[in-house]
Amino acid sequence: MKNQKPKTLFLFILISFFFIIIACVLITVFYIPSQAAWTYGAPSPALTFSQRIQYSAQLLWYDGTLTRPLDVNGVEQTFTVEQGESVNSIASRLEMVGLVRDAGAFRAYLIYSGLDTTIQSGDYKLSAAMSAINIARELQDATPAEVTFVILPGWRMEEIAASLPTSGLAITPDEFLAAARMPYEYDFLQGAATTEGFLFPDTYIVPRDVTVNLFVHGLLRNFGLHLTPDLINEYQRAGLTVYEAVTLASLVEREAVQDEEKPLIASVYLNRYRIAMKLDADPTVQYALGYNESQQSWWTSPLALNDLQVVSPYNTYLNVGLPPAPIANPSLEALQAVAFPAQTTYFYFRARCDGSGFHDFSETFDEHLQNGCQ
Repeated sequence: MKNQKPKTLFLFILISFFFIIIACVLITVFYIPSQAAWTYGAPSPALTFSQRIQYSAQLLWYDGTLTRPLDVNGVEQTFTVEQGESVNSIASRLEMVGLVRDAGAFRAYLIYSGLDTTIQSGDYKLSAAMSAINIARELQDATPAEVTFVILPGWRMEEIAASLPTSGLAITPDEFLAAARMPYEYDFLQGAATTEGFLFPDTYIVPRDVTVNLFVHGLLRNFGLHLTPDLINEYQRAGLTVYEAVTLASLVEREAVQDEEKPLIASVYLNRYRIAMKLDADPTVQYALGYNESQQSWWTSPLALNDLQVVSPYNTYLNVGLPPAPIANPSLEALQAVAFPAQTTYFYFRARCDGSGFHDFSETFDEHLQNGCQ
């Protein structure tokens, strides 16, 4: 009987220890993963059983490190993920630039959630006011909310339309052309049948989900911002309406290769226009011809002699005066060249034979012929 009590005590301790182990196992197997899942979402199915427990425990250990932003007043900055960059490198750099509190915690969350395998390379706009979890999710999509859209000087509206499918915008070419051919209530569009000539060439930062009407309005408003009172006054002094001046500027834009020659080319056209001489502008013929399937271009080059006989109100080889509308969208330099042309007595110009893009200018047709390539 004397030995019964110690044996009973030992058995009690052994059973208690067993239940403690069972409790620890249950906590490890069920409680820790369920608590982690409650806070951080379901773990990646790619994790093994032991990895799920390991990373669940790490996330609970880090507690608010991942859910609280590092700086609620943090400013936005650009963060670039390089092609093929490792998760360790990304996490370390995020901590280094002050976007996350702890690189190890950030890495643990990425692996736990499976987001470590789906990070995309690219440029991101991130802020320390974002939690580490939000930053991790942001790194899954490098597609920006805004698109950079470029309209080159001298493009006609069909060329703008053709650039839309690869722009990242949801606007189709047909939608754009339909909207661009509608009337808009802007003073500078008085008398205009379409917006051709007024879709200002520039680099635009556009919301990816912009509607086609807002997009066209944005291009037109930009034109209006560049149409200064000085330009309007000079057009009027030259006896031109804004619409006529833009039409002439579109010819200058298409003829000039070098910006510095635009005032000279404008002077030639204005000199011809003032004496009712045909403008003989090749770009107007190109516009009249339309799309050249064999050249895959809207601007047939070179022109053949029979091309100059194409019947069209735009053909300034057959018709005196300006074409009925702009043939392209001119740059600010071309608009300024019409407002402030060079003061010359030139009536002719032709491209130099050296391929430089510069032209030789002359007063008489005989001089013009002498400037031809031998």
